[in-house]
Amino acid sequence: MGAPLRSEILKPAGTGGFCPDPVRVMIVDDSLTVRTVFSRMIKQERDMSILATANSAESGLAELAKAAPDVMLLDLEMPGMGGLEALPRIMQAAPQTKVLVISSLTADGAEATVKALSLGAADTMLKPRPGGFNEDYKSSLLGKIRALKGPSASDAAAAADGVAAPAEVQRVGKPPQIVAIGASTGGIHALNLFLRQVPKNFDLPILVTQHLPPSFIPVFAQQLEMAAERLAILADEGTMIERGKIYIAPGHGHLVVRKSGGRRVLGLAYHPVKSGCMPSVDPMFETLAEVYDGHVAGVLLSGMGRDGTDGAHSLLAAGGTMYAQNAETCAVWGMPRAVTEMGLAAAVLPPAELADALLANAGADAWR
Repeated sequence: MGAPLRSEILKPAGTGGFCPDPVRVMIVDDSLTVRTVFSRMIKQERDMSILATANSAESGLAELAKAAPDVMLLDLEMPGMGGLEALPRIMQAAPQTKVLVISSLTADGAEATVKALSLGAADTMLKPRPGGFNEDYKSSLLGKIRALKGPSASDAAAAADGVAAPAEVQRVGKPPQIVAIGASTGGIHALNLFLRQVPKNFDLPILVTQHLPPSFIPVFAQQLEMAAERLAILADEGTMIERGKIYIAPGHGHLVVRKSGGRRVLGLAYHPVKSGCMPSVDPMFETLAEVYDGHVAGVLLSGMGRDGTDGAHSLLAAGGTMYAQNAETCAVWGMPRAVTEMGLAAAVLPPAELADALLANAGADAWR
């Protein structure tokens, strides 16, 4: 392999304008085609610049010694060290850099991607097949990069000025009989930290809705099973809810809860929701609030957008409790931010401390 290309661009080609705070992007991929196409897409954007490109993980690490990007596009399947092996070193060398892993659709690719997300990679983007670098792909890629960078300092200050702080933190509600967790971008790492803090004798069932491509969900379930040291089951129509188990929304439908023959069971729903997500956190929270009469602990972890906010309102109206991840530990403080700024959360903390707060408020019936 040759030496990595490197260029710093503060005035991207084709824009004619200057952005004082562009998203600084590094691309690490052994494919010259991928590096070239990604670079071309990014250079066309006024608010983005290419900090560096590299054709191996080793070269990418060498570039990090010179300057840390805001966002790194990292291929996992490369000769030599490879992206997965390099990821912990990347995060240690540049802890403020958000890593967007580029993954294949293969089974091995899914396993490596979910592993990378559990280690702290912020988000994933499927590598398209030949001819797949179209406008839809470009729009999705650029949207993910912007979300991972977050607002500029001036935008954040303006937003803070326009948002009134909640008068008080929401109080803890009814003792929970079930825990429901919603997460998206950056959520897998947070989920692992949260679940590892939950001891085996905490016996309440746990429902999880995580935004992920459907092909990744089975691998994700296996990983959560290991992290939580309890059985993880993909939700399906009519699945019985049992204590001590984790139930995970499939990628093709919303996880909902129903009563059937006097029992509480899982179901799947496919209706459009305001957030546009599939699966969405809102239907899970909303149906739990009704079926469990508010005896629910809801948790929102790192994620883009506002999915889960409407469901949180329903959950609290029924007497439930909401917990939210804090901004400092989120890859994207979107979903937890919404409930935090509305004063809906009883605690706003890092994932492991959030688990401690939930456990402390769970009551005697949550343990065996």
